[in-house]
Amino acid sequence: MALDVLQFNCLSDNYGYLIRCSQTGACATIDTPDASVIEAEAKKMKWGLKEVWNTHHHWDHAGGNDALRKSLNVSITAPEAEAEAIGHIDRPLKHGDIVQLGYQRATVIDVGGHTLGHIAYWFEDANVAFVGDSLFALGCGRMFEGTPEQFQASLARLRGLPDDTVIYCAHEYTAANAAFALSVDPDNEALKAYALDVHKKRERGAPTVPTTIGKERLTNPFLRWDDEGLRAQLDLKDASDADVFAEVRRRKDVF
Repeated sequence: MALDVLQFNCLSDNYGYLIRCSQTGACATIDTPDASVIEAEAKKMKWGLKEVWNTHHHWDHAGGNDALRKSLNVSITAPEAEAEAIGHIDRPLKHGDIVQLGYQRATVIDVGGHTLGHIAYWFEDANVAFVGDSLFALGCGRMFEGTPEQFQASLARLRGLPDDTVIYCAHEYTAANAAFALSVDPDNEALKAYALDVHKKRERGAPTVPTTIGKERLTNPFLRWDDEGLRAQLDLKDASDADVFAEVRRRKDVF
């Protein structure tokens, strides 16, 4: 793969990501949950970190921007719609834009819902996407700013990516997400197997991230709004896709 990805722990349950074009050495961090950890990881790998790519404005995703600008003079790439909340942005982005890291090209996908301007970065050739807090393994982000219609449409864009697309999300929430998923989709055999695997990984301290779109499509209740079994479980057989998503999100919020 011409895109190198380094995943590491940050804060209590965040994942940090350094990405690097293996042909040119160009390096960026996806979000800035902890500037000191990110800088240390880049130094350890001997990767010359020059760019920050933000997914959204929350403090555990953009809070380290200024520190990295001071220490490494990085440039900031971030969603145009969240410029006021993020602050200094060198390269504002919107849905459909192409952003380049060396020879690696990423398409910007609007995944608003968790926050209004949240974006994801999809490297089609490398077959990976960095989705921040929009989609989690077996879950999705809380709907702090968007509407069910907006968030469901955002997740539909991610669900439409190729099945083997590797999804890097920003938190280790999968065990809790699995418990909830089983509560609303108890007869899903693929989900049962996934949940067991998650349990085994967490018992030995292994990460459950990344995942794939294909795996999530079969098991993640936030992507299964059109599944007849889930709709029947929720007593929403004739509801809109957005209403099914909204009910799943409501239940998770109080689970």
